[in-house]
Amino acid sequence: MLALLSSAAVTICVSVVLLVGDAAAAQEFSADLVGVGAEGQVTTGKLNVAGGKVRLETPEVKTGFFLFVGDAAYFVRPAQRIYMDAKQSSQLAQIFIPVDAQKPCDNWQAMAKIAGAADDGTEWRCDRVGEETIGERDTALVTAVSPRHHSYTVWIDRRFGFPLRLLTDDGSTYRLERIEDEPQPASLFIVPPAYAKFDPQRLLERLKQSDVWVEPTRP
Repeated sequence: MLALLSSAAVTICVSVVLLVGDAAAAQEFSADLVGVGAEGQVTTGKLNVAGGKVRLETPEVKTGFFLFVGDAAYFVRPAQRIYMDAKQSSQLAQIFIPVDAQKPCDNWQAMAKIAGAADDGTEWRCDRVGEETIGERDTALVTAVSPRHHSYTVWIDRRFGFPLRLLTDDGSTYRLERIEDEPQPASLFIVPPAYAKFDPQRLLERLKQSDVWVEPTRP
């Protein structure tokens, strides 16, 4: 699911390309990400956002967290003190990013390309179907189809420029709760310098040169 990155651990500082507009760039908040599966099982994650920077602990992947900064997408595993390129990352992680409520597919498509989910040239498709107020938050209601042909209904917070709720085609739902609109610590969006990169392709090449490697037989 995750193919990996290439150099020593770094402090991330790259230009933001997933973001649209100064208001979104200034937005900082944290929230819990609560999921309810098709069979009613409840899962929780954590979200931190500072402008175009996103740190996301998803219910799908509990061994670490995703870190999106500009055109960089990482998966960080603190227990192993490693980080990796978030190629083929979870669809959930690709949706909960800053978006333009008027045309969110532009931002989702950009993330799909970074994550390698649109390598076959397919694109996100979105339809704006209305508006809805959730609590005191005004949202744009959007239906969307991903490059992998999954269908979603998404409620996008118009002020935050961020998905507030998500309904998937298997009946699972995800929503942001306990939203705290406040500045986020810069340390949340940094790969610690002591962390090492993990490159599975390099590991495979090393295995091929060892005595334990056996070439697969052709059918």
